[in-house]
Amino acid sequence: MIGARYGSSRGRRERSGRPPGDAGTGRLRFLDTATRRIARGLSADETLAELCRAAVPLFADLAVVHLYDPLPVGDGPPASPAQLKLHTVYRTSAPTAETPPHVLSGPLAKLLRAGRPVFGNSPGCAGAAAELLASADISEDVPPGRRMIIAPLRGRHHVLGSLALVRNRGHHAYTGDDLLVASQLATHAALGVDKALLHGQEASVADTLQRTMLPPSLPALVGVQLASRYLPASRTAEVGGDWYDAISLPGNRVALVIGDVMGHSLTSAAIMGQLRTVVQTLAGLDLPPHEVLHHLDEQAGRLGSQHLATCLYAVYDPVSRRLLMANAGHPPPLVLHRDGSAEVLTLPSGVPIGVGGGDFETIEMPAPTGSTLLLYTDGLVESRGSDIQSGMTRLRRRLRALGADGPPPLEPLCEAALSTLEEADREDDVALLAARFEGLRPETAANWYLTPHPRTASQARRLARRTLHRWGLDPLTDTTELLVTEVVANAVRVTTRPLTLRLLRTDVLRVEVRDDSPQLPRLGHAGLDDEGGRGLFLVDQFSLCWGVNRVSGGKIVWFEQRLPGPSSGRLPRGT
Repeated sequence: MIGARYGSSRGRRERSGRPPGDAGTGRLRFLDTATRRIARGLSADETLAELCRAAVPLFADLAVVHLYDPLPVGDGPPASPAQLKLHTVYRTSAPTAETPPHVLSGPLAKLLRAGRPVFGNSPGCAGAAAELLASADISEDVPPGRRMIIAPLRGRHHVLGSLALVRNRGHHAYTGDDLLVASQLATHAALGVDKALLHGQEASVADTLQRTMLPPSLPALVGVQLASRYLPASRTAEVGGDWYDAISLPGNRVALVIGDVMGHSLTSAAIMGQLRTVVQTLAGLDLPPHEVLHHLDEQAGRLGSQHLATCLYAVYDPVSRRLLMANAGHPPPLVLHRDGSAEVLTLPSGVPIGVGGGDFETIEMPAPTGSTLLLYTDGLVESRGSDIQSGMTRLRRRLRALGADGPPPLEPLCEAALSTLEEADREDDVALLAARFEGLRPETAANWYLTPHPRTASQARRLARRTLHRWGLDPLTDTTELLVTEVVANAVRVTTRPLTLRLLRTDVLRVEVRDDSPQLPRLGHAGLDDEGGRGLFLVDQFSLCWGVNRVSGGKIVWFEQRLPGPSSGRLPRGT
């Protein structure tokens, strides 16, 4: 019988002749085993299941657990009105009973607020005991004598529910020492549930934070196709700081970014959001990749965080069909060529972001039309059961098989990459960014170097007029000549070195003028007697949109015009 195992010193003497002190030793051993078992639970349900398995049949014939609905989390005020809902009725298995919640009131509410375990037959407790058993749809009456213990499940800040332990009539009644044992069981279980709730809340907040900070959609760009995936960590792991981005740059270029903040916590997700914002700001300055990583490393040091991050920053130019890349300790990218071969690119790895003093290097390479660049975080290729080299080999083989019949669509390619994951061993989240290089046809771009002198603006007009005629865009000639004149004339006034004039025909006509002066033009309003100052005002009035971008060694002033005919449905982006 239960009581004779350790719970009753009289039973121990009658069965073995040992002194009463052995019963206390048995309780301590039981309590040590039970608390270890309760601690194995990773979630609230697992913790309560282990509580019931530890208590039945060694300490009770029946265990009944009620929890508040909703459960209070943290130190905030609990929901009102407070309700208790049946969670578990455990005899030899642990089914979860589905019954309506019970409003907490009367003797049961008073008992749980007191925070101490009591016997079911204690003065004033009969009503609470009957209510608990009735809510569990248990037909037996409250057992006579000290055969029922009601213990509050009290967490760090709130009572989470109740634990009722019942012994049948044929077993020994509970003693005062058993009341202490029940109290310890309930306390350990409640703290485990409390911890699981806090962990779940933090993981939920971190997951929401991370998903919010990831781009809701990728930009639709000319000359490149994009696809992405984000896969959160497994159920038992905390959220990390993986991110990706695709940022539109002047001249139809695009910055491709993949990064991973080391660690798994809400702080990691927050640091990720800060670093992603910094990268977007630096990308807007149109700096070379190694300078972007250098400034990102400096800013990470200013954040005062001990979190390190890896990051790979690449810039694709669809006009030149070239790719610039710099790496800060991130896994190397993979290229799937048009012939189906898959190659892991060799890049100077660099030190992770946050180490400080990193010497990053930009590598330039061709980006042939039809090839695909795959950027990923280490969660795709590394797990407990597989090192990163094995994971990269597995990924390369999978993509090579997929591309055997030609470049696959990007969405199936991303799914194929994720299919290489070993879910059983996965503990990290995964970010994936794929870019298919399409380039721009040579006949859609025109580029000239112009020496600055008083006749440079008229030279630029003639070049633009001939190009628009060749492209069949004569209706845009007058406006384009006017705007080119103003922008080139502004550049001639502030530079002594050759400037660049570029025309691009994609879904719009884009005109770019680049010079080596860091001085940015400002939109102003000229007076009636002023001879100048109207250039950018005209650009603002007659273009679809315009802007100025800082670049390494100068700036680019650009404007766009809507193409005549069916292609004219694009809305202005603003300056």
